[in-house]
Amino acid sequence: MPPSVPSLPRRVARTLRTSLFAQVSCALVLGIVVGKLWPDTATALQPLGDGFTRLIKTVISPLVFCVVVVGIAKAGDLKAFGRIGVKALIWFEIASTAALVIGLVAANVVGPGKGMNVDPSSLNTAAVDETTGGGHLPTTTEFVLNALPQSFVGAFAENELLQVLILACLVGAALLHLGHTKVPKILPAIEQAQEIVFAVVGFIMRLAPLAVFGAMAHLVGNYGLGVMRTYAKLIVLCYVAAALFVALLAVALKAVTGLSLWKFLRYIREEMLLALGTASTESVMPRVMQKLRRAGARDDAVGLVLPTGYSFNLDGASLYLSIGTLFIAQAVGVDLSLGQQITVVLVLMLTSKGMAGIPGSAFLALSATASSLGAIPAGAVALLLGVDRIMDSMRVVTNLLGNCVAVFAVSRWEGALDIERAKRTLDGEDGTPAPDEAGKGAGDTEDASVPVGTRKGAGAEGGIGAPVPDIPAQKAQDLKEPAPEAG
Repeated sequence: MPPSVPSLPRRVARTLRTSLFAQVSCALVLGIVVGKLWPDTATALQPLGDGFTRLIKTVISPLVFCVVVVGIAKAGDLKAFGRIGVKALIWFEIASTAALVIGLVAANVVGPGKGMNVDPSSLNTAAVDETTGGGHLPTTTEFVLNALPQSFVGAFAENELLQVLILACLVGAALLHLGHTKVPKILPAIEQAQEIVFAVVGFIMRLAPLAVFGAMAHLVGNYGLGVMRTYAKLIVLCYVAAALFVALLAVALKAVTGLSLWKFLRYIREEMLLALGTASTESVMPRVMQKLRRAGARDDAVGLVLPTGYSFNLDGASLYLSIGTLFIAQAVGVDLSLGQQITVVLVLMLTSKGMAGIPGSAFLALSATASSLGAIPAGAVALLLGVDRIMDSMRVVTNLLGNCVAVFAVSRWEGALDIERAKRTLDGEDGTPAPDEAGKGAGDTEDASVPVGTRKGAGAEGGIGAPVPDIPAQKAQDLKEPAPEAG
């Protein structure tokens, strides 16, 4: 007798119960409907999204610290870690410059602000000050100094990723220097702390649909859908330019690693949808780090490249800033020469690096660019107040994909990428359950008793300062025995 096929309602219910992607998708649609029908009620739902983002931010710093320390210790070579950092910065600069150039070319060809004939004196510039909170972008000196921690605890308390990265590098280097004989219990403890953090991420991710619902309802209720008609030309241009840049990323990823960006996009579809709903890439950073590790990228590459990219590789923001600058100039009737547009690229190459985590950073960068040109009234950036929030989806997707491609490319460049494992994972053939599958948390996908360096795909990594070939997983008791130092 053939097995009975579950009814459609049961299949739908099972999908909603087990699939994070389905849950977030439904929450996204429901948020739009509620925001449209009951805007006053919808604006009060913002704490749902904000609360989720706050919870995720609490685990980002300890997770980055653990992953980087373990990555350095398992790689056993601090020079290799330094090479990864240098190569990452080179990749970031190339990608950001490409985004800026694409944005300028697109704005010149389409001319989204031409014919608007806006009088800058009629704009409400006070709204810009309210959005930015009277802040300013850091100078190069301030940016460098702010990256240096003043306190070990303070870096974690203030969630300063660059400071946490520096501390993690110092601790990892110290572990390499001391070796197993002097600190035999530190690395296993950090590894276990890392697994605990991943488990906490799994718990928090169960709230993702609520966060997406609240954030999307607030967006639609507060701004409405009419703004999309007013700025239709600019919005369409930004999203088309972003699609062109993503296609360029796909070509670069295929050329450098042989991997498909579209398969990777399917692989992180839950995280991508969550980032879209909450308009925040930080909300998915822990899960993306875990998935990149599962896809064959070595721990030290993931731990350094991805968090650093959140400050240095804002491709979506660069694209938006270049288009926004020309839109403002065209709207107020200013014709920028080729030399001035080159100045725009150079200024944005600097200002876009200090944007992360600063309220109203896009308006601060645009104001700084307008001031450097001397031809655009700084108050004209108020033209983008109504559309800036709509651009978050474009910036989030482009930033996230740009940083993930950077991890794969730099890992391949340094020989820290298991290509075969990556292909199997992206094809869904690795047999490893997804982090949200069967109701498991983010920390349930791998045996917590096995150190990162001994897992399949981690590469030829061994004890501190003594790289050894990849070996089968050992019992937890075996890990307590100190490994011999390199002779």
